[in-house]
Amino acid sequence: MTYKGEKLGAFIVPTGIGASIGGYAGDASTYAKQFAEVGKLIVNPNVVNAGCFSGISENMLYVEGYSLDNFFKGNIGLKESTNNNIGIIFDKSIPQDILNIHINTINAVKTVYGINVSSFDITDDEVGVEFFIDKSGISTGCVKNVEALKDSALRLLKKGCNAIGIVCLFDDSADDKNQNYENGVGVDPVGGVEAVISHYISREFNVPCAHSPAFADCEISSKIVNPKSASEYITPTFLPCILLGLNNAPLIERNSDIMLKNLDYVVVPADALGSVPVLESIKNNIPVYAVKENVTILNVTNELFCNTCGINIVGTYKECLELIKHDI
Repeated sequence: MTYKGEKLGAFIVPTGIGASIGGYAGDASTYAKQFAEVGKLIVNPNVVNAGCFSGISENMLYVEGYSLDNFFKGNIGLKESTNNNIGIIFDKSIPQDILNIHINTINAVKTVYGINVSSFDITDDEVGVEFFIDKSGISTGCVKNVEALKDSALRLLKKGCNAIGIVCLFDDSADDKNQNYENGVGVDPVGGVEAVISHYISREFNVPCAHSPAFADCEISSKIVNPKSASEYITPTFLPCILLGLNNAPLIERNSDIMLKNLDYVVVPADALGSVPVLESIKNNIPVYAVKENVTILNVTNELFCNTCGINIVGTYKECLELIKHDI
């Protein structure tokens, strides 16, 4: 099942479920990098996005969540790509001074990394993002005007862009939604609605995409926070991480170089086994490694699947990696 003679895996940490590893700001990156050293590795943006940093490496394939589900359903393939032509959608409601910071960020990333951000587009109307944590403790939200995002994306695609970054204005009460996030516990309050936004663009256009929130208050906090959350507290913009991810993100094609049949294994938290990637992997006899050390607020465990033989329960990511290396 290998791709180009090496293992092909998927390292997934779902967004907005309070994962103890990967539920914060790039805190799953060091784990994912170790897996990427033994073969190609598909990651969802949540694994490597870290504000002004990114845990992406050359051997990773950065795939947005909706496209990831479609890949596991066998509906699409992934085509390796480099130096994508990235277009950025900016929410009309972003204040001019905050927009200027993001434009400076784009220019800095282009200068340092040589990333091709060819154009940006401001939505015709305010997008209207709302975010909250629901009764089950999951991060979620809604978007009042998705058509504004669609129109901007169309204009960027007509200009030749083949990857889309999205920056919407969020109100400045994110910390109030979950006071514990800065202490490295609880749920990322904005992650769920970010997934809603990126899922929409992926569904409509089948292009690599990712979202970065903008806040009207650009002041950088001086308080000491948990290391897992720290990268989001030292910058007024989270845009660099999605640009670094989208730069070499694989393109989405109906039939392509990388298809589900090429996948050798999937790694997920042990109590978050209800996702499309897990269910489709079981159906297609792709080994699933469920890691117990990564605890989430969910309780979808192997017992609910009557201890399905396709799910391998492991204690730690280190143990999981050793098993995969042994199987090479």
